[in-house]
Amino acid sequence: MIELTSLPEVEAALEASMTRPIFVLKHSTRCPISAGAYQRVLHYIETAGETAPPAYLVKVIESRPVSNDLATRLNIQHQSPQLILVKNKTAAWHASHNAITAQAIQAALSHQ
Repeated sequence: MIELTSLPEVEAALEASMTRPIFVLKHSTRCPISAGAYQRVLHYIETAGETAPPAYLVKVIESRPVSNDLATRLNIQHQSPQLILVKNKTAAWHASHNAITAQAIQAALSHQ
């Protein structure tokens, strides 16, 4: 997972979504629910291997401007944890908290 810490990095990640869907995980390093979601996403990525979309990480406390910018650009309400599937610079799907599961991720990808 590639951590996004600046607005130019956000722009580059969103630009990458023009050629291939990407995931962005908004993660709170102080929340046990977020830690669980983070582990589930990592497990999905490891299991999916080469078929997994590129994944980016935003630590919402440490990188608040990045987190806020993504919420604004993608026109979705901020939540943490939150997994967002981005396609063509648009939020194609998102889930939060315990709804972030391998099954939900797979279902979202199968509709792309």
